[in-house]
Amino acid sequence: MPVIPARRTPRQEFKASLHHRYWRDGSLFDSQHLHGCSQPSLTPVSEDLTAFSDLLEDQPAWCLTSGSRFRRGLWRRLSGKMSVFSRLRNGIPPSRDDCQSPYERLSQRMLDISGDRGVLKDIIREGAGDPVTPDASVLVKYSGYLEHMDKPFDSNCFRKTPRLMKLGEDITLWGMELGLLSMRRGELARFLFKPTYAYGTLGCPPLIPPNATVLFEIELIDFLDSAESDKFCALSAEQQEQFPLQKVLKVAATEREFGNYLFRQNRFCDAKVRYKRALLLLHRRLAICEEQHLVEPAELLVLLNLSFVYLKLDRPAMALRYGEQALLIDKRNAKALFRCGQACLLLTEYEQARDFLVRAQKEQPCNHDINNELKKLSSHYRDYVDREREMCHRMFAPCGSGSSVGGN
Repeated sequence: MPVIPARRTPRQEFKASLHHRYWRDGSLFDSQHLHGCSQPSLTPVSEDLTAFSDLLEDQPAWCLTSGSRFRRGLWRRLSGKMSVFSRLRNGIPPSRDDCQSPYERLSQRMLDISGDRGVLKDIIREGAGDPVTPDASVLVKYSGYLEHMDKPFDSNCFRKTPRLMKLGEDITLWGMELGLLSMRRGELARFLFKPTYAYGTLGCPPLIPPNATVLFEIELIDFLDSAESDKFCALSAEQQEQFPLQKVLKVAATEREFGNYLFRQNRFCDAKVRYKRALLLLHRRLAICEEQHLVEPAELLVLLNLSFVYLKLDRPAMALRYGEQALLIDKRNAKALFRCGQACLLLTEYEQARDFLVRAQKEQPCNHDINNELKKLSSHYRDYVDREREMCHRMFAPCGSGSSVGGN
């Protein structure tokens, strides 16, 4: 006797339809086509619209959101069309907004920054300071999305430290460059790029289809006016002296910021080059006595950076040298005393290391790094004394009978 299948409830019917169809370009697409079925079916929306709207209104949210990724995407798309279903079922024609795509609706409240609505901007969080300058190097986090996509097709938000990118060289999207030029430090914004300002008529297969409008969310962490610094450093010493002091201090600060960024990426050799370039610029202005009191604070910061980077490069002698130069500017600077103490400890100059660290502790008694370094010094010094005592004991210990020369 043949087995008669049990009649499925409307909820089971709805779940089954979710497994086989989903929305694509105004049609219900049969996903069996994706699994190799020879005759996929395309059902117009109008035929199943009333049944789907009835089922959607009767189902709880968990029924729609649990399960595969495409069911979750379906719920997000259909939930936004509930009002459309209700109007069509009641004989009311859809409004203009109902016929627009999500990007078209989003673009209506965005600011045109290109003049032809090719690049649209929506500020999520305001920034501060001056806008990005042309040819600057920017530190950004970004994610790019296609329409109806949940995951970004391109993003650097998963990196621990974003890479510093130079406008006009490392950034290839015209729309992104125009967008960044309108941003300020700390700003978070959303951009829509038309194909002309993004990937063009051909797209970028297989990720980007032809004539694709893309959405980018960009956060400007910081930017450095590298173009101004590079041009200034390319001048001769005589030409640099003709510029005012504030210009020199600004370029030196930019070089130091570059060094700090490279240092955070553990690129210590590259950071050292930037710090030395900044120090050279400042040394040339120290010859003018009237400007010395303005140059020395900037020079002190660079010397401390150089001392630290040489410690990272395991060159304590150079670290001690730049630390002592910093102490000539400020003999009570705790950081300079601490760096010198660290360098002397690595050089096994324990008495000198203790002198520097004790002086640093007097300036900052509650500094944990200084106190821990003193404990480390004490431990090393005890080991050193024990080794010296053992060596002296071996040198002056009486010789055994078997160690005498020629004794038979």
